[in-house]
Amino acid sequence: MDRAILVVFVTLLVVLAGCAGGTEGAEDAIDDSQSVGDALDVVELNVADVSPDEEYIVLQNTADEPVDLSGFELRDREGGQVDGGLSPFSFPSEFILESGETVKITTGEGDSTETELYWGYNVNIWRDDGDVIRLVDANGQVVLEHAYGDIDLDESESDGDGEDGTGDESDDVNQSPVDGELKIHHIDVGQGDSTLIITPANETILIDTGDWRQDGSEVIAYLEAQGIDRIDHLVATHADADHIGGHAAVIEHFETTGEGVGTAYDSGVPSDSATYENYLDTVDEHDVELLLVESGDELPLEGDVSAQVMNPPAGDAGSDVNDNSVVLAFEFGDFQYLAPGDVDTGVEQRLVDEWGSDLESDVYKAGHHGSSTSSSDAFVDAIAPETAIISSAYDSQYGHPSDEVLERFADRDIKTYWTGVHGDIVVRTDGTSIAVETSESFSTDPADILAETPDSDDETNSLAPPPLVAGSVASGIDGAVTPAMG
Repeated sequence: MDRAILVVFVTLLVVLAGCAGGTEGAEDAIDDSQSVGDALDVVELNVADVSPDEEYIVLQNTADEPVDLSGFELRDREGGQVDGGLSPFSFPSEFILESGETVKITTGEGDSTETELYWGYNVNIWRDDGDVIRLVDANGQVVLEHAYGDIDLDESESDGDGEDGTGDESDDVNQSPVDGELKIHHIDVGQGDSTLIITPANETILIDTGDWRQDGSEVIAYLEAQGIDRIDHLVATHADADHIGGHAAVIEHFETTGEGVGTAYDSGVPSDSATYENYLDTVDEHDVELLLVESGDELPLEGDVSAQVMNPPAGDAGSDVNDNSVVLAFEFGDFQYLAPGDVDTGVEQRLVDEWGSDLESDVYKAGHHGSSTSSSDAFVDAIAPETAIISSAYDSQYGHPSDEVLERFADRDIKTYWTGVHGDIVVRTDGTSIAVETSESFSTDPADILAETPDSDDETNSLAPPPLVAGSVASGIDGAVTPAMG
């Protein structure tokens, strides 16, 4: 379905269903997440060899009180992925399910009523040979799981106990080894880079802040739209102005109108640009802790998420800004994510030699905006990603992403997302399953992206930053040496 039509349809769905659900009994309704999950049962399924308009599940409230399903989502084993995009079913605001009542959620299109809601898709969601129905609260916490059919998760099978495929809830359902949901937002900042990571503990990691021409405006607007009022960890992968262009503004914004910035992290290789100097001045002005990181360090994150620093190398690594990019490998349960900054193929080979299988990742943030100076054969093979994310402008003056890299991804059947055509790209995972949602609809086939890219040479320069004010030096804060992390 065309995304614009879908957005209109879902908006209409929310209005209609919200009216149908009403607010009667809302004050007495159960709204505690786990209590809502305990109150609901999957009592009927119709998923075998049917059209989307006939595919449905039925939930029943078995509790003595009504339940408030506002903000809850339904997902399948793959998180509700449809044509490569994450589209879980979201219950309308103020949707109350009375005690003993049922609600049918149909995959296809239709007019919502008091007892039936519609997902709004013209393709099937549920697998007729076995799937998992998950109810997830507004914080991404799974509160109800129902398995049916012949599924094989974590090397254990759960067989449905009825001919109609409606099995009982099963202890064999794939249980994530961790709690909660990790969200990775790749913000569309044009020819630049900015990634927001939100952990299940609601810690925020902001890696880079886009180009200096935007001065952080688009990044700040995106963060505000996500309800972010604090940055716990602010990472500058390297000093290029298309990566730290909004650092000063982001620090200023959250230190003056928000809850502040916890710690800033830097590679320690300076630039002689005004952008870098302004960033350091703002760190100094607001007394933000600044740590230099090197290979072997880890960001101090809470809970089950780890962030391993793989680059720059320990000791004297030289003065090349790109090659000393902070490379971060995140792990959450069985999920791995790699963000290599702008390192080139020579550094990639060193990382392969030093880190080996530790580079393996489900999702790979393509190095240097998809430039041919990065994402070498050896590096991509070591990572072996299922999904790649490229951040660059649609009409990149440097020809990013390069034909060579897209062909490399196509040869390996790597599902590819590019901010130039997909807009903002959000990866969500519970530590086991992975789902991706985009603000714009486009194919994830690298060959289709290659066909869409404007003809341009793949140059490798970073965007030229504004010149440094004569006589100034951007080598540290007040001339002091910033302490190394660890």
